[in-house]
Parts: sequence; structure tokens; C-alpha cells
Amino acid sequence: MEDRPDDQDDATFGEARWREAGDRIETLLEASSAGGALARERAEQLVRELVGLYGAGLTRAVALLDADAVERLAGDDLVASLLLVHGLHPHDVSTRVRTALDSVRPYLGSHGGDVHLVDIVDGVVRLELAGSCKSCPSSSVTLELAVEDAVRAAAPEIESIEVVAAQTESAGVISADSLFSRVRADGARSGNWVAVPELAELSAGEVGGFDVAGLTVLACRVGEELYAYRDHCPGCDGSLAGAVLERRVGFPAGDAVLRCPTCRAHYDVVHAGARVDGDGHLEPLPVLVRSGELSVAVPVGVHG
Repeated sequence: MEDRPDDQDDATFGEARWREAGDRIETLLEASSAGGALARERAEQLVRELVGLYGAGLTRAVALLDADAVERLAGDDLVASLLLVHGLHPHDVSTRVRTALDSVRPYLGSHGGDVHLVDIVDGVVRLELAGSCKSCPSSSVTLELAVEDAVRAAAPEIESIEVVAAQTESAGVISADSLFSRVRADGARSGNWVAVPELAELSAGEVGGFDVAGLTVLACRVGEELYAYRDHCPGCDGSLAGAVLERRVGFPAGDAVLRCPTCRAHYDVVHAGARVDGDGHLEPLPVLVRSGELSVAVPVGVHG
């Protein structure tokens, strides 16, 4: 029996095991190849038979439930993935993609941008981007992670994602080339999602530092929204440890700027960390709920 880490509850441990199940199955299939092509073929056939058997059972179980119960099942990430595999999910691909875009829209909005679904044809999702963006290329990488990861998680059956500029595009918009620039190293994804459930403990107006996969991240809560940035002040090239949130005089409720404790530079945390008293901006990192846990996207190659 696999040991559970002392700091991990049963629910979290179970979620982690299921998220890794696909990798474990593939590893076992690869191991069966050592016995030759026939052994591999038989192993794959065994997996197909098991998937078919459990799929038939799941189909019968869903048929016995009312619509509300099926909706609740679809709200669980693991069950939703099984419903998708067997064609039993209550929502069509368009609805799932729209819901995924709604989940990342607040993050895009913090960069002055927005995203809309144009259409889905032959497995190709076409998105329209609009709005201005003051972020840098490193920020566009995290935007790519947020949009593409959310859409593919909600609709794994899609073939590809295409982006078109808004009809009223003006200077400074988040261009398709910028957003899906595919800054990759040796074909790897441009970042990794790391669960940071501790972010939920931040109170409104509070700033906290977190170690996320070796990268020091500064997170803050403004109202109900969470924002995360790399712990680096471009003004003084130092750490933001000890930074506090302030509201600018004359600005409406919800305004929040982060003051560097060293050089006193001020950054607008709600709008991509743009500096309000000079040039430069903080490096934002997406914060999303993935598999039921608050997670932060950390770009590959970035180290604390």
C-alpha cells in the first residue's frame, strides 16, 4: 500500500494518485513491451477491455440518476474526466469551453484583456482576444498557460486552439502571436502548475510570501481575488519581502498598489503589476483552481 505523506489528508492524497494514474498506466504498458510486440498488444487489449467494462457500468449508473445528480458528478474533476472518456458528460464541448474561459477571464482582465469563443469547428477552437495589455513577453507565457490549460482540461477532445484578434484591435492589444508565442525549451511546456492551497489562508488586503517549486512568490488578496507575482522588484532589483498594499488617495474602493519596502516603488497588483510611479512592472503568475486546489503556474527555467 502506498504511503501517504504526513502533511497530506486522505482527499488530497487520493486526488494526487488519480491525477498520476494515466502516467502509471503508460509506464506499465511500456514495461510490457519488454516481452515483445505481442505482450504489448495483449496489455493494451486488457486496458481496453477494462475501460469498456467500467464504462458500461458507469453508463448504467448515470442512467439511474436525475439531471441534478449528474450535474453534481460533473462538478468533480475526476468524475468529469471519466464522463468525458465515455461520452456521458452532461455539457457539450461549447458549454465546457465557455465555462473554462469564464474561469480565466478575471486573470486576463488583470492584464487589461478579455477572451471570447468564436466557434468550434472540426475540433478546432477559435478564440477572439481583445483589450490592452501592458505586460511583457514573460507575462504572455503565463497567459498562454492560463487560457490553453483551462480549455484543454475542460475539452480534452479538441484538436487545436486558434486565436484571432478582435475587430476593433488597437495598439497594445494582446496579440495572438504574443499570447501563444510558445516560449518552449526542447519542446517542453512553458510552465508547470503547482498546488499552493495555503493561498486560501490570505485575508483581504494581506500580502504573503510562498515557496513554489523553488521560486519565491508574492501573493496578495484584493477583495475576493488572489494575485501572485514573482518576488522581484524591477525598481531596485531586490526582494519585495515586507511589501504592503495601499489604496491611492482619490481612487475608488478596490484600488490596490503594492509598495516595495526598499525603493518605495508602487505597482498596481490588479492590473498586471504595472508600476504607477515609473517604468516597469512585476512579473505576474496565474492563480487558478485546478483539481479542486489553488494552483500557481511557474514558468519552466525560472528559479528562485
